[in-house]
Amino acid sequence: MTDQAIRYEVSDHVATITIDRPEKRNAMSFAVLGEFHAAIARAADDEAARAVIITGAGGAFCAGTDLSNLADTPPDERSGRGADSAPGVPWAMVECPKPVIGAIDGPAVGMGAEFATQCDVRVASTTARIAWNFVRRGLVPDLGAGTFLLPRIIGHTEALRLLYSGEFIDAQRALELGFVSAVVAPEDLLATARAEAERFLAGSPFALARTKRLLYDAMSGDVAAHRKRTAVALGECFRSDDHREGVASFLERREPSFTGR
Repeated sequence: MTDQAIRYEVSDHVATITIDRPEKRNAMSFAVLGEFHAAIARAADDEAARAVIITGAGGAFCAGTDLSNLADTPPDERSGRGADSAPGVPWAMVECPKPVIGAIDGPAVGMGAEFATQCDVRVASTTARIAWNFVRRGLVPDLGAGTFLLPRIIGHTEALRLLYSGEFIDAQRALELGFVSAVVAPEDLLATARAEAERFLAGSPFALARTKRLLYDAMSGDVAAHRKRTAVALGECFRSDDHREGVASFLERREPSFTGR
């Protein structure tokens, strides 16, 4: 892709999609989110790519939503970038018919944690720090992955502990929970992700696509209904005083003072 915010490369049947906004720690604006979804759709259709790696540039995976961009968007328009942001493809990595490996370096926060949760397999660098910090901004997990997929990955009790607290976990804790499969030095992260991707290249792409679909269908139940409930809850949150306070406190670099309204 020509846009510098999202880089797309294919080498030896592995596509690498890199979020490249290091000055923003790869936080997502509305425009960049659209480019990101387009890159995943490109990988899904690219016959040269049989596995996909998602990563971030500059020592960060994705620091979530660009709140400076969000602050300029009317509340009634904000939930459009959440559960139903891309009609038919709400969880782009899940919908991609190829194995998707998340290579997590540095912060994966908010929407970044949601992206990581959508990947089929995750590896992390020793600098990785992951947080579903939505409650600290007066929100629910914005893509619905934290409340639907995360409990199925690490168990509902541990998922609730992370979602309720909004606290960061480091790479070692993510490994202990089973959220990531390996922890390596930052300089070894992409090679480790590529080695993981190459494990899957011997399999039939036709069979892999159907295996992935069967697994997520069996695991997810009525995911469409869950996405709709997430969109409703997210819209309610975006209109709340708590969310306004969560954004303001972040931009003003202070602790939030929530009222429950």
